[in-house]
Formats: sequence, structure tokens, C-alpha cells
Amino acid sequence: MPQDEWDAANPRGHLATRLRDVIARRWSAEVRAIGVHGSLAHGDDTDASDVNLVVVTYRSGAGPRPALRRVDGILVDLTVLTADEGLRQARDLTADWPLIADRYVTSRALHDPHGWFAAQRDAHLSRLAESRPAEFSGLARRNWCRASAAHARAVHLAQWYETDAALLLMAEARLHAALVAGLLSRTYFRNRADAVRRTGLGGADMTELSAVLKSQAEELTARGRPVDGSLAALFE
Repeated sequence: MPQDEWDAANPRGHLATRLRDVIARRWSAEVRAIGVHGSLAHGDDTDASDVNLVVVTYRSGAGPRPALRRVDGILVDLTVLTADEGLRQARDLTADWPLIADRYVTSRALHDPHGWFAAQRDAHLSRLAESRPAEFSGLARRNWCRASAAHARAVHLAQWYETDAALLLMAEARLHAALVAGLLSRTYFRNRADAVRRTGLGGADMTELSAVLKSQAEELTARGRPVDGSLAALFE
């Protein structure tokens, strides 16, 4: 499919094309590539979907400013970064990897004469091939700690009938437990909702989530380091 071929009835694709044309015309000497990620890149966007537009520039501070706003009733999340910065990010593994890897692997170029988006994908896949299991386990432990802490606070608040606050913390605990599962299995997700849905944690209550966290703690211990250790172990 050509880069700018969208269903005529798709207002998000039409808006993405309009944005590309305006940006490419106004900053023609500054912009190296323009593309989208998220549901529009996957081709399964709906009326509730955003337009996640990425503008790649040759130098820092060039091109349009990053923005998050509605345009013609559609939320536009405009990210602007340099080509070098984008490639560097693609090779950086973080605790949020299960939530951001999709944008590196699945992008749709709207303007990319030099194949920058393909280079970003290759850089990310190369980094994954080079990574060691211990790297993902370490990142998973960070998410486990955040999930466990949020779960403990949620239990405490529920005991004091602070239901709304407990529900918010349970949502946070489910998400970070889902990220643990994604990191341990090297599985990335489309978004937060997809993460808790695909890991079966979307409807987990406090007792069920406690059992999941216990199981994850055992697996992380088996992978070389317990989630709870001595003071000396903190600085190893």
C-alpha cells in the first residue's frame, strides 16, 4: 500500500496525511521523516483512536513543536525528535519496554525518503538480539516492586474503606504486574489496556493479584536474585 493511501472514509488517515503535507511544506529542510504508530499504523483504528504522529528532524529544536491536542475532533499526539535521538531510544531497554516496543516494530511511514523508520526497527531488533536474559529480569524486578507496593497500599486503603483510592492503586498494580509478565516473556503490548487484557490481569481482584505477585517473585528469584534482599544486596 502506498504511504499515503488511506480509506477515503477514514478521517484519522486523512488528518494524518494533511498534517504530513503541512509539516513537510513548512519545514521541508528540517524534516527527515514523518510517520505514525499505534492503531493507525496497524490499520485497525476506530472512531475512538488517536493519531500518533512522529516527526523526525535532522537537528534538535527544528521542525514543529511537540503537541497533544484535538484537531477536528480527533486527538493528535505529535512527537518530534531527531534522527539520532530516535535511533538511540530504539536501542535503550527500559522498564516500560513492553509498552513502547510496538512503536519501533510497527510504524507506518508517511514521508521517509531515506528509510529512517526501517533503520529504527532494525536498530531495536538488533538490540533485542544482543540483550541478555538478566537485563529483562532486572527490568521486571523494578516493575514487580512497583506492583507489589501499589497492591499493598490498595489493600490497606480498602481496609479503611477508601474505595476509590484503592481502585486506582489496584489498576496501577495490575499494569506493573502485566509489565513483569511482558518482560519475562519478551512480549510487548499495544497499550496499557492491551497489557492487562492479554496477561489476564484486567479483572484480577486483590487475592488473585497477590497470588500472581507471589508467583512472579518466585520466578524472579529462580532467575538469579530475590525480590527481597539484604541492605548489602541493594548496592550489588
